Order: sequence, then structure tokens, then C-alpha cells
Amino acid sequence: MEMLTRWVLSHRSQVVVVWLILMVTGGVTVAGTIERLSSESRLPGQPAQLANDVISERFGGTGGRSAPLLLTVTVPEGVRVDSAPYAGQWNEVVARATPSEGRSASYSDAPALLSRDGRTTVALIYPRAVAGPAPYTAALPGIQQAIANTTIAGEPVKLTGLPVLSGRESGAARSPIVETLIGAVGALIVLVAVFASGLAVVPLLMAAVTIPTTFLLVRLLTGVTDVSFIVQYLVALIGLGIAIDYTLLVVTRWREERAGLDDTDPQQRTNAIVRAAASAGRAVALSGITVAISLAALIVLPVPFLRSIGYAGLLIPLVSVAVALTLLPVLLYSWGHWLDQPRRRHHPDSGLWTRIARGTTRRPLLSALVSGALLVALAGPALAMRLGQPDIGTLGHGGPPAAAYAELVRAGFGAGIARPVEVLVQGDTTAVANRLRALPGVAAVVTPDSWSGNGYRLIDAWTLHDPADDRGRRTVAAIVTTVQAQDGAEAGGGPPLDADFVDAVYGSLPVVLLVVALLTFVVLARSLRSILLPLKALALTILSTSAAYGVVVLIWQKGYGSQTLFNTPATGAITIWVPMAVFAFLFGLSMDYEVFILHRIREVHTGLLQQHQPKATVSAVVTGISRTGRLVTSAALILFLAFTALATIPVTDVKILATALAAGIAIDATLVRGVLTPALVALLGRASWWFPTSAARFLLRPPTPDAQPRIQQTGVTSA
Repeated sequence: MEMLTRWVLSHRSQVVVVWLILMVTGGVTVAGTIERLSSESRLPGQPAQLANDVISERFGGTGGRSAPLLLTVTVPEGVRVDSAPYAGQWNEVVARATPSEGRSASYSDAPALLSRDGRTTVALIYPRAVAGPAPYTAALPGIQQAIANTTIAGEPVKLTGLPVLSGRESGAARSPIVETLIGAVGALIVLVAVFASGLAVVPLLMAAVTIPTTFLLVRLLTGVTDVSFIVQYLVALIGLGIAIDYTLLVVTRWREERAGLDDTDPQQRTNAIVRAAASAGRAVALSGITVAISLAALIVLPVPFLRSIGYAGLLIPLVSVAVALTLLPVLLYSWGHWLDQPRRRHHPDSGLWTRIARGTTRRPLLSALVSGALLVALAGPALAMRLGQPDIGTLGHGGPPAAAYAELVRAGFGAGIARPVEVLVQGDTTAVANRLRALPGVAAVVTPDSWSGNGYRLIDAWTLHDPADDRGRRTVAAIVTTVQAQDGAEAGGGPPLDADFVDAVYGSLPVVLLVVALLTFVVLARSLRSILLPLKALALTILSTSAAYGVVVLIWQKGYGSQTLFNTPATGAITIWVPMAVFAFLFGLSMDYEVFILHRIREVHTGLLQQHQPKATVSAVVTGISRTGRLVTSAALILFLAFTALATIPVTDVKILATALAAGIAIDATLVRGVLTPALVALLGRASWWFPTSAARFLLRPPTPDAQPRIQQTGVTSA
């Protein structure tokens, strides 16, 4: 690290030019990069995906994964919509609203689309889907215009269905610029409070280089594979938070090292930066590696959508580390002493965190038990987590489409009508349709004659209960099992695809978690020269991630606060892909703070041992927490604000993800790293540094003759 820093400082102009070129190129091309992002979330090789592909191919790009639009009307009491002249009017409206390249079904094709009392009817309309997060963006305006001001028996014809309830068809996707600016303003306020000088702008400058550069690399990535549209928000906001975190760590340590130095002496300026890089820079590099390892959990999954998030997510910490270790030293050397004005006496130790650390280490067992119990209590609701799409009834925020959907459910059509299972059959559909109608929980089965072509016919079957809840999912599973037992029949549509998604993502989860944990353990053990500290770090990170899951279940699945915080009712389920993405990001981000704290504790501990001080571990814990507590709190607050900005994205999936990340960061930076970590290190005492010779021989390379003294000297100076 010292050699890299000295090389960078001796090539300052070249370093600045390279980063400027990357930043400008990335900034100029960012709009084009966002346009290249994909909204596809395919599951190659899965049965439902294969069925949906055939449906889309054989039926002109309609149906399959894309749920139907629902056209509905309820006429006054005493009137039947299937009587003259209303029957003809309804058929005319359905024909007018069905796009030329689409397909539809009404009660004239399937009697199940008329309520028992004859007052309410619904038509399924499948326009041709287009690529993008809003598959009906091309067809929907024409459909809305076709039914505008249309009434039957004096009652308006209404449009509902999952595409309009979810809000994805309401307009173009929003760029992350607004959210990034919100996060940046919040970060600036925190940084001004931390530095009380011009240094507050330095982390934002580093983020301004990191984010466009990462977007540039994402653009290159889109030439190799599809990259999810969610990546733009992650790069902008998580990139903002991580870049600021890493810069904050290095700059804080640099201020500590330059205390009392003469800024006019180039050699002393260089030495301060080199010492900061040797300690804080090493912690930044280690942190970036642990974040990258955690994101490897997404890369190994057989789901291109999540894999692309993993690939792009890897770029965020790697670019942030590169900027912090190359461009930042140049900036501090050239302008740091000017920016750190007014220059005040820097106190590396925080009075508040010193008192917290002393109180925690004075009663470590009590502190560990209380904080551990709180974490377990927060994690408890995670055991009730239900994976799936949000309950259909919670979508639409009470608007006209939601009211129309609720009216359909009350009329007895079944909650699953908005997300039917599409069954592809070769030949006659009678036998399959009859078996499906006989299944408990199936609300209706329709087999329109017009849904045929190229030797295939389609059946739509939907559940009485919402396919997102337990009863609906059991019915969907029964439908799929029944279909698969028939020769020449396949089950597609959204609900079977969700079930396949769960199997693909979480079926191999134990193996993925084990690999990530082993790699993280090896990296931390090499850096910390300890066996127990990495194990403790892994256990606490998993516990804090579980607590974040618990908070998300309470807020989104159960609805305790979702209306107040997000003006959104409880979803009843957690979006399938979110927990896996939360684990990958939160595991790495939580390790950030663990690395910052333990790296500093070990550094201080090394110096205290050289001074032969008694109770070196407890003293090192107090000093380490005192000197990193304020830093970790500030860094966590900045990330929390970034995730809060992420939660303003008008996509429910992203809101749930942001809630989990914000909750996890808050829990981890306060309860876990502020109380539980120092308490456990104090309880372990000397055992914290247990590192048997066999482990050292396996994990470490033999040190060079002069490496160890140089490391020890750094520790003495820092202690």
C-alpha cells in the first residue's frame, strides 16, 4: 500500500488525467447506458419460462408472462349485461378495445366471465407485449381511448388488471438523478458536521468521479450481457454511499496523521498521506474485497437478472476503492491543506464513543445479552417471511383500477383473475380444462375458441384466492402438477414462473452462503491474524441481516408503518428477488464497518503489546471504538440517507429493497458495531487474537524480512 501511494504521488498529473477522462466519458454516455439496461428477468431452462416463450412465439407476443388487462362493467340492479341491447354494446366495446395484434375473451367466448347475477362482466385483453418494464406501453393509450366515456346501461366501462394496478404502465422510467441529488445533499450536511471545513466536499468529489466511471464500466458490461434496469439506482445511490464511506475513512485518518505537521514541507505531507494509506487505505481495500465477495452470491445464481445485478454491483466497491487509493491521495497532497480550513485541533477520540466503549467493556456479558436479545427479537418476524409478488389487492393505492378490481372480487370472479395461469395445450383442451375445473381453489377456467393457432390452444385458469397468499400458491401448485401430468400440456403465466424463480434462486442458497462465508473468513483471517474475530464478524453480520429481514416483514408484509412511511398498504409478501439481493449488498456493507472497527482495534492492540501494557485487548477495544465510532456513525448515516432516497423510486420492489438496506445499515452501525462487537471482543479477551501456527502457515504468505517491523512501527505510531 505504501509503494502504491508513493507511486501515485509521484505521478499526480497522470492519475488526475486518467480519472478525468473516465469521469467525463462516463458522464457524457450515462443516458445511453441507462437506455441499454434491460427489464427482462428470464429463468433459462425453467418449465414456466419455456412455456411462456412458446406462448409468446405462437400467439404473436401476447400473454405468457404478461398478465392481461381486465375490462369490466357492473350494470344497475334489475339489469343483465348479457341482455339486449347491452350484450351487443359490450361485444362492440371489447372488439374496439382489443388491439389488432392482441387477443381477448369475453362471456360470449367463456360463460365464466359473467357473474352469477348477470350484472358484472369482465373481458381478458392481451395486447402484444413490448420489451421494457411496461410491456403494454404501446397498446395501453389506444385501449384507454377506445373506452373513454363509454357507458353500458348508464355505468362506465372500467379498465383494471395487474399492469395498471402496479403503476409500471403509468409513464417512462425515472432516472436516478433526483434521488442521487437528494442523497448528496443529505451527505453534505453530515460531512459538514464531521469536518467543519472545506474537506466536507472531498468525499462528494470522489463520488462524482466514482459514479460516472462505474456507469462507463456498466456500459461495457451491457455489450456482453443483459443488465437489469435496477442497476442504475444501485450504482447511483449505493455508489454514492460507498465512495463517501471510503473517502471519509481515509480523510479522517489523514487528518489524524498530519496533526502537528508542517504543511509547507512536501516530505511531511507525503509521509502523512502514506501513513494514512498504510492503515486506513488497507482497511478500505479489505472492505472492498469483502463487499465484492458478498456480491459473488448473486453471480453464481442461475438467474441472469440477479447475476447482472451482481456483476454491476461488483464494480461499485472496486471503483470506489480504486478512487480512494489513487485519486484521493493526489487531492489530499495538492489541495488538502487548503481545504482543511479553518484548521482546528483534531481530536481523534470521540468522548461519546469512549464512554460507550468503556461502559460496554466494563459489563461485556450484560451488554452482549441485551443487544443480542434485541437483535433476535428484530429477526424473529423474518421466520414468517413469505416470498412472492405483492397481493394484488394492495396495488393501485385505492385508485379507480383498484376499486374496479375489488368490484370483480366481490362479484365472485376470484382474486387470481388478474394473474391467471396460462396453459398451453397441443390438441383438444377438453380433458385438461375439466381436470382443472375440478381442482379445489380454482375460481374459473376459460378456453376461448379464438385462442388457437399453429397446432396449439390456450387455457386460462385462475385461483379463487390471490396467487401470492398461501392458499393461492397451493392452488397454483395443484394446477401446475395437473397440467404436467397431461401429455402435450405446459403451464405458463406469472404464478408458475414465480414458483420456478423461488426454486432457482433459493434452491442452492445453502451452498452459496457457505462459499461466501468461507471466502470472507479467509480474507478477514489473513488481515486480522485471528480465527475467532472473523467467525464473530460472520455471525453478527448474518444476525444483523436477519434483523433487517424482520423489519421488512413487519413494515411491508404485515403493514406496520407502510401506509405512514410510503403511503402504500401492506404487500402481504416480500418480492421474490429482494431477500437475496439484500443479503448480497447488506452482507458486504455490514462487513465494511466490521472491518473499519476490527482493523483499528488490531492496529492499536499491536502497539499496546509492544509497549507491554496489561489488558491490551480491552484498552484496544476502547481506543478502537473511540476512534472509529464517530466515523462509522457518520458513514452509516450517509448510506442511510442514500437508501432513503432510493426508497422514493416509484417501484414497490425498489422501495422494499431500500427499506431493508436502510434498516440493516442502521441496526448494524448502532446496535451491532457500537455495542455487540466491542462486548464480544472484550469477553473473548486474549482469545480474540488466537491464530495457531497451522492456520498462519495455511492462510498467510511468508513475510519479507523487513515487512513485520514496518507494520509494527505503524501500529506504535497510531496507538
